[in-house]
Formats: sequence, structure tokens, C-alpha cells
Amino acid sequence: MGFPVDITTPAASSAPASGPPPRRWIPIRSLAERHRPRILAHLLALPEADRYLRFGYAASDAQIARYADLIDFAHDEVFGVFNRRLELIAMAHLAGLADSREAEFGVSVLPKARGRGYGARLFDHAVLHARNRGVDMLLIHALTQNTAMLRIARNAGATVQSEGGETLARLRLPPDSLRSHLDAFLESSAAEVDYRLKSQGKRSDEVIDGIGDIKQQMTDNPRRSED
Repeated sequence: MGFPVDITTPAASSAPASGPPPRRWIPIRSLAERHRPRILAHLLALPEADRYLRFGYAASDAQIARYADLIDFAHDEVFGVFNRRLELIAMAHLAGLADSREAEFGVSVLPKARGRGYGARLFDHAVLHARNRGVDMLLIHALTQNTAMLRIARNAGATVQSEGGETLARLRLPPDSLRSHLDAFLESSAAEVDYRLKSQGKRSDEVIDGIGDIKQQMTDNPRRSED
């Protein structure tokens, strides 16, 4: 990655020494309309079991495509984590920001990117942005078997109520502050720099790969290269 992964966010770095250890800094980038194809590709890459946990049902490719098409970037916020190849490996959707003081959080992480804390960091990031948008309550609708998501909600202090196979978590958010807006600005700015560095690295890798292909072709066809 373009940035070391042990850098903490401003909010985490100011935590008292007696509290939990600060989470690693992860570049989380805001997504826009132009990222819709990458969002769709990310969701389609989820295996069947993950689709079930993310959407609450075994979503088909057509249903996922409709979900991606209906994301309203003018009112919702969507965040993502990209790897060095600019593949969207983790994504969060913060919906309902425009019409009420409540917003709903959903997250997905590709299997190959599990165990790195992406889900928890996307949750923290969503909480920060929800506060800055005037949201009082963050909602998480999850299947009861989605223990990873519910663990994140409980650790954040959410009230969790289960009924049958479904669970609703409610997290009361504090009001925004100068610090929350500054933290959001710093995180977004650093993630943008990280993304640009990855873009440059990806282009360099493509040039190197192209040169390698040409050399291989010349080796395989020496007579043509002499011509």
C-alpha cells in the first residue's frame, strides 16, 4: 500500500494508554457515481454464503445489479478499500442520510481480505461521517448468524435485539464537533493520496508487464524481431 498500515487516525492516536490498542490506519475512500461498475464487480465477487449474510437472502446476480443501480450517491454515502491493483476489496454503504435522523449501515469484505479489520474500520468511518451529517441513530439490520457484524455493533455499544433469525442493532451517535469534521477531512485527504499512489504504481506495473510481454514475444520469434 501507499501508506504504512500502522498509522493511526487522529481520533485513535489521542486515546488514553489504558484503553484498547489503536486500530491500524486503513485508507478508506469515498465512492461516487463513476465507481458504480467497481461496486457491482465487488458485490458480484461475493460467494453465495456472503451474499446471504450481506443482503439477508441469497441474492442473484440480477438482484445485486439492481441494488448497485439504485444506490443514490446524492443522498447516501459509500466507502471503499482498494488494494494495490485498485480492486475494491471492502465496501460500506451508509443509506438514508437525506430523509431522517437515522441511517442504515451495510458492509461487505471479499474472502481474500478477511481478518484485517476492514469491517470494523469501515464501521468507524461510517459512524464518523454519519455524525457529521447530523445522524442521531445508526441502524444495522443483520441476520442473527452474522456474528462478525453483530460483534462490531456490540463492541461499539449498540443495543441489539433479535427476533427469529433477524437482528436489529441500534447505535446512538454523539453530535458532530470540530474534531469529528477535522478527523473526516484528514482521513479523506490521506486516502485520496494513497489512491493516487496506487494508481501510479498500477500504471508502472502495467508498463513493466507490457515490456516483459514484448521481450517474451521477441524471444519466441527471433526471426521476426530481426526483420
